[in-house]
Amino acid sequence: MQSMTGFGRGEHADEGLIARVEIATVNRKQADIHFNLPRELIGLEADLRKLVLRFISRGRANVSIHLERISGSDDSFSVDSDRVRALETAFNEISNLIGRQVQLGAADFIKAPGVLTFAHSGWDVIEVEKAIRPALQASLENLVKMRKAEGADLETDFLQRLTSLEKHAEIIGKATPKVVERQRELLHNRLREAEIEVDLNDERLLKEVALFADRSDISEETTRLSSHINRFREYLNSDEPVGRSLDFLCQEINREFNTIGSKANDAGIGQSVVGAKTELEKIREQVQNIE
Repeated sequence: MQSMTGFGRGEHADEGLIARVEIATVNRKQADIHFNLPRELIGLEADLRKLVLRFISRGRANVSIHLERISGSDDSFSVDSDRVRALETAFNEISNLIGRQVQLGAADFIKAPGVLTFAHSGWDVIEVEKAIRPALQASLENLVKMRKAEGADLETDFLQRLTSLEKHAEIIGKATPKVVERQRELLHNRLREAEIEVDLNDERLLKEVALFADRSDISEETTRLSSHINRFREYLNSDEPVGRSLDFLCQEINREFNTIGSKANDAGIGQSVVGAKTELEKIREQVQNIE
């Protein structure tokens, strides 16, 4: 089981080029991959995305790729003399227009487009891909390690809270046999208090009492509740992405507790239901971080 939040870094040097890749992920319902690449390398994004999706099935991933020439490689540059003279002429004209001298500094030459042109103003796609892919692979492997470590911490928290849910379910289960009997007695008492003369042996009355009591029976809900909790534990041991499955189980467990609370109409069971739903809400919040 993995968390959807994590960070991974990888680096690889190849043919005078160093590629550094950093990946940061956060929770998101679907896989959402964003790359930070130089414009001339946008064509690599589709293949790199396929590699990322081998490791990530859910979550937003920001992939930052930094490229650097190894020291000693050809990093020479050329100067466009025509642009230099044109820039100086432009500054002189500005000085004449405003009536005071405007100084031309080194920063102005560096900022002016085309004045300085480095030998490697672009990137060779094939050369760059050879460096990026191993760095990306390494960053993804480190990312998975971190996501699994956080997933293990979340699993420990889940197991503790599931134990608490089971204790509440156990209390409810012990009280279940008394619920139907209590509801039957309440109905009889109400009839007596209303001073309604009825024959308690009347078949129609007995049938209505039985139906009323059956609507208060929570044995099916407690059975399904136990099944959902056991299935939750099974998913925690899975190596596959289980976030959606765990979220669905949280909804079903919540549904069972709600039904139990409304059908039982019992103060003691109601207190256990409230305690269980409090724990379940904490579980559900953490499940949103599971891949």
